[in-house]
Amino acid sequence: MDHTPKSYVQIDTPEWVKNAVIYEVNIRQFTSLGTFNAAQSHFPRLKSLGVDILWIMPIHPIGEKNRKGSLGSPYAVKDYYAVNPEFGDLASFQDFVKTAHSFGFKVIIDWVCNHSAWDNHLVEDHPDWYARDYKGDFTPTPWWDWDDVIDFDYSNTELRNYIAKAMRYWVEVADIDGFRCDVAGFIPNDFWANVRADLDSIKPIFMLAEWESKDLHQNAFDMTYAWSWNETLHGITCHGLPISKLFKYYSWNEKSYPVEAHRMTFVSNHDKNAWDGTQLEQFQQGLEAAIVLSVIGEGMPLIHNGQEAGETKRLAFFEKDPIDWQQHHIGDLYQSLIQLKKTHSALYNAQWGARMIQVPNSAPEQVFSFVRSDKNSKVLVVINFSNQPLQVTLKGSLCLGDYDSFFENKSLEIKPDSELTMTPWGYQIYVN
Repeated sequence: MDHTPKSYVQIDTPEWVKNAVIYEVNIRQFTSLGTFNAAQSHFPRLKSLGVDILWIMPIHPIGEKNRKGSLGSPYAVKDYYAVNPEFGDLASFQDFVKTAHSFGFKVIIDWVCNHSAWDNHLVEDHPDWYARDYKGDFTPTPWWDWDDVIDFDYSNTELRNYIAKAMRYWVEVADIDGFRCDVAGFIPNDFWANVRADLDSIKPIFMLAEWESKDLHQNAFDMTYAWSWNETLHGITCHGLPISKLFKYYSWNEKSYPVEAHRMTFVSNHDKNAWDGTQLEQFQQGLEAAIVLSVIGEGMPLIHNGQEAGETKRLAFFEKDPIDWQQHHIGDLYQSLIQLKKTHSALYNAQWGARMIQVPNSAPEQVFSFVRSDKNSKVLVVINFSNQPLQVTLKGSLCLGDYDSFFENKSLEIKPDSELTMTPWGYQIYVN
C-alpha cells in the first residue's frame, strides 16, 4: 500500500486571489437608484479602498407568490436565466461586469440553487424537480422561516443538469469570474465538483461557499465562510468569552483545513447586518480590533457594503433602504490595513501567505498576539480584547527585533523586557 502524501485540494485557485479583498454589493441598497448602472459610480472609490472581488447579491427576478415585504427577498429566484428588472437588463449587467474588469475587479454573483421562488416556471414545468414534505406538498427548507421559497430535490439528474447549465450561461454570457453559493452545504458535494470542473473549462473561476466545512475545499470551492471566527469574536467583545476560544478557531483552521483553503473573515455581511445588527451592535467597543484581525490575520477579509461608511443602520431586506454614504474613520482603517496586507507577502491569503504563530504575553486573558513572517517581511500584531488599559510584556524570542509601528510614526526595538502600553480595546501592528 502506498502511503505517499497526496494533496487534498484538487482544484486550482486563480493567482489573482493571493492578496485579494472581497466586497459584498447589495445592488438594491447600494445607490438611491438601485441599478447596475448607478452602482458603477462607486468603482473609483472601491478601487481606492483596495477591493479586488465584487460579490453581487442575487441578480435574478424575485418571486411574487408568498413574497416577503413589497419587494421580496433576492434569495427567492423566479428565473435563473433573467435579470431583475429592478436593477436593469442583461445588457446593463454585462456592461457592469465589463466596466468592473476595466477597473481590475473580479465579479462573482450570488447563486441560490437550494431552493427557488414558488412561482419559478420550473414549478409548473418540472414539479418532479422539487422536494416534498410528509404530506406530499412542496416544502420550504425545514426548520427555517423561508416560506417564500421551496426546496429542490438534488437526487434528480435533470435538475442538476439545468442548474449546472444555468451557471455556465452566466460565465459565458456575462464573463463573470465565479459564484458565491448560498447554503452550499445543503447541496451534494458531487454536484459542486462537477460544476467546478465544467466552469474551469471556460476560464479560471473563484467559488465561495456559504458554509464552513473542510470537504467543500477538496474539489469545488476556493473559500468558505469563517462563521465560527465571527461568532467567537462577537462572544469575546460582547459577552466576555475568553481569548482561548479564538485559539480553538485558529487551531482547527491550521490543523484541519488544507493550507490552500481560503477562509472568509468578516465582521458583517447581509445576514449579520439585517438580522443580528450593525457592525457596531455586533462588536461594540471591540469593533476596530475585530476589523484589524479580520484583515491582518489569516483569511480573506470581507467588507459588507456600507461598513466603510460606518454601517449606520440595519438595511431593510425586503424594501428599498439606500445606504447612507459618508466619509468615516472605519473606511480609513480598512483602506490602511488593506494597503499593508497587499504590500507584505506574509499577510497574503492561504498558501501565498504565512501562518499566524502565537506570541505568548503577560496578559493572556486579555491580549491576543501573533507574528506572521516570511523571507520578505515580519509583522507582529498585538490586540487588547478588554476594556482595561494594560502594560504588556511579550514572551519568547519570536517577537524580538527592530520594528516600525504601523499606526504611529516611530521605530522601536522589542527586547525580552520591553513593555507595550495597550489602551482599552487597543491594537498595535509592528512591521520588521
